[in-house]
Amino acid sequence: MSGDVTEAGRPIMPRIYALLTDGSTVEIRPAGPADAVAVQAMHEAMSPENLYLRFFSLSPANAEREATRISREPRPGAVALLAWLGDRLVGVASYESTEKPGVAEVAFAVPDDMHGKGIATLLLEHLVSVARDRGVRAFTAEALAENRAMLTVFADAGLPVRRQLSDGVVELTFPIPAGDADRSLDSYLDSVAARESRADVASLRYLLHPASVAVVGASRRRGTVGREILRNIVTGGFSGEVYPVNPRARSLEGLHCLASVADLPEHVDIAVIAVPPPAVTEVAAHCGQRGVRSLVVITSGLGAQGADLLAICRRYGMRLVGPNCFGVAVPPLGLDATFGAGHPKPGSAGLVVQSGGIGISLLGHLSQLGIGVSSFASVGDKYDVSSNDMLTWWEQDERTKLAVLYVESFGSPRKFARTARRVGQRMPVLTVLGGRSAAGQRAAASHTAAAATPLVTQEALFAQAGIVALHGLGELVEAAALLACQPLPAGDRIGIVSNAGGAGVLAADACGDNGLRVAALSGGTQRRLAKLLPSGAAVTGPVDTTAAIGGEPFRACLEEVAADDGVDAVLVVTVPTAIADLTQAIGAAAVAKPIAAALLDQTQTVRLIPGVATGTPDADRPATMPAYAYPESAARALGHAAAYHAWRERQRGQVPDLAGLRTADARAKAAAFLAASPDGGWLPAGAVSDLLACYQIPLVPSRVAASEQQAVDAAAELGGPVVLKAQATGLVHKTEAGAVKLGLHGEQEVRAAYQELAATFGAKLTGVLVQPMLTGGVEVLVGVVQEPVFGPLVVFGLGGVATEVLGDHAAKLTPLTDADADDLIRGVHAAPLLFGHRGTPPVDTGALAGLLLRVSRLADDIPEVAELDLNPVIASHDGVQAVDARIRISPAQPRDPFLRRLR
Repeated sequence: MSGDVTEAGRPIMPRIYALLTDGSTVEIRPAGPADAVAVQAMHEAMSPENLYLRFFSLSPANAEREATRISREPRPGAVALLAWLGDRLVGVASYESTEKPGVAEVAFAVPDDMHGKGIATLLLEHLVSVARDRGVRAFTAEALAENRAMLTVFADAGLPVRRQLSDGVVELTFPIPAGDADRSLDSYLDSVAARESRADVASLRYLLHPASVAVVGASRRRGTVGREILRNIVTGGFSGEVYPVNPRARSLEGLHCLASVADLPEHVDIAVIAVPPPAVTEVAAHCGQRGVRSLVVITSGLGAQGADLLAICRRYGMRLVGPNCFGVAVPPLGLDATFGAGHPKPGSAGLVVQSGGIGISLLGHLSQLGIGVSSFASVGDKYDVSSNDMLTWWEQDERTKLAVLYVESFGSPRKFARTARRVGQRMPVLTVLGGRSAAGQRAAASHTAAAATPLVTQEALFAQAGIVALHGLGELVEAAALLACQPLPAGDRIGIVSNAGGAGVLAADACGDNGLRVAALSGGTQRRLAKLLPSGAAVTGPVDTTAAIGGEPFRACLEEVAADDGVDAVLVVTVPTAIADLTQAIGAAAVAKPIAAALLDQTQTVRLIPGVATGTPDADRPATMPAYAYPESAARALGHAAAYHAWRERQRGQVPDLAGLRTADARAKAAAFLAASPDGGWLPAGAVSDLLACYQIPLVPSRVAASEQQAVDAAAELGGPVVLKAQATGLVHKTEAGAVKLGLHGEQEVRAAYQELAATFGAKLTGVLVQPMLTGGVEVLVGVVQEPVFGPLVVFGLGGVATEVLGDHAAKLTPLTDADADDLIRGVHAAPLLFGHRGTPPVDTGALAGLLLRVSRLADDIPEVAELDLNPVIASHDGVQAVDARIRISPAQPRDPFLRRLR
């Protein structure tokens, strides 16, 4: 099989591995001259009834000609892709340009015995990805009317299809989604994601619902990793077949030992590998030869062998967990293939971690709380199976009600976000924000890039995906305790009940700190509470029952507060007294809304206490409620639950159509700059204006002046007071460098300012930018940074000199929807300045949102824009204008983040 193939010197696509509907792995790559024999043989073996497309309905006599045409060196406007299952060719797909500009004819062929596995659809997706990158706007195809299998491929692809029947042949035309604003793109990506989900689940069933497990490297000595994993599998109650592999032992843990992997029966579901690093790839290859379906590689320190390990797994179609991992567990099946000290309890939380130590801790906490675990994977170095895969599994797993992640890196953040957003509509997805230290920040050459810290980027990803992001393990466990056993609050209004006034005050403060409001109880509720409670009780909210309260009236008080229409959730805080055990009263309260308790005599940070079943989200969850040691912990958990519910209820918004875009011109300008400067760099001022104009991004009128007299003439042309900005090599932050002269009136002041700039920068001065002096409005920053992993990140915040001093920023990943743009504007602390503050007129937020959307679209369309900095942008009641703009261009390789592929 040949390697990557190029078109006009440009790679069509690398070799890619992907999953079929039955979970098997195929390789997809471009066709080359060496493939002609395989293509011809595949065609000759196809039956006459296999009329997948008329284009490929060939007689054996014509097969050789067709094979040569498909496999010869690629031609401009033509692409051919092959699908290989091991060493067998199982699919061919191609497109070739027609006489109509931007339209290509597409064709497929799949062997008779491989129909129904999704090969043609998978190849179609990859052709679409290649075609989009090359400007193809539509595919056409012809199929016989009775060829329902091929017609179904097109119908199910998720692309809009136009059909025309003529002489028994159906001519199909389907537009290729052009960009994020194309309404058909979402539908297409949803269809792709659904197919990927089904294939992913099929490939994971052996790993997460196994019937047999082998442990390769199970030592005779206790206290070794392989031996403890074997012991945990045996003592955990796994009912499937277990095969220890050790050439020096006859039996281990009461099981007969096999001398080598070659002695395994065929098609063992999981092989856990705990052997020294030099032996890992050989063991993996032997596992593949025996038909093992998935590997869990505990061994670390593989170095360069890691690539060989992954290649072996792809060759034999084995899913891989690790290397450098803690193992996997499926407690409901009794499977504990880890070297933990205790067995995790079965339950409703799915757990995936990269850190084995974090996994040990969370398994323990979830088990101790009684939440339990449905399935667990420590993915370690994450060569293959990742959080994306686990989320996909949990989406269809009826046992899993809560997803918990600890992720240190992202292979495909955009696919992760799309998957998490879909799963988050079904269950809460929790994670910890890791890597928040200053050491994780990269050096930046512009204000925008400096704001795009790892923390900002992670927060943007998680917020848009609806993930509940916590700042530590303790906070994660606290939130999990509430979300696992309580319904979601319908809003942010919290009814507080306490038998100690000071504790109620602390609870109210904690609610305010976590975006919650203390509920104001209705008059009717207050009157009923006054009859229930001792004299001196406070009934307006927070409710102070006084310490003299008994258990029964306290229970009735909780029920009254929860029944108030102005209450979305209840936070109850108690201190111990000799009068009554209020913990029992809390558990006995029939409350149909979320309830969290803070028991100030409790030594455990959080635990679950018995409660009535009323209001629990489903029958599978236990009738319990979370009890915290401190009101701050309870309020924090309720805040996360309320925010998660608000995200689920919020409209996602749409990526709007934008008028007046000249995308082709913008791409040409970026390409021209890179042709002259292959390593990239900062665009000159004139080129910045031209590129922004392609997206109708409003920039204050500017004139470039190369001399003092030109500056005077430009100032006279613009009229009124002007600003001079130095243009000098290597200049980034103009204000700090003294490169900006403001409020210049008349020729004399302009000349003096130019002379000062010339003296300051000397030979580095290449000219000045002359702009009118703007007054009024609010200075904001709008920018983009291309994150190497996450993609374009739009940053918004206070602008001018306040940008770095105050650090008031919000950020979201592209593509921005209209709702995202609104969230950005409202998401900064200075938002009140934009909506009118103390008599100042509100700015035109519609124009500001429009600017954010255009910047987002530019960043998505032109990946070569590495940084874009509009600072300041003057936002006023009559519109927005960027006063200063910088753009850095760098080489970029377009990559489809949603293409179905394995790592």
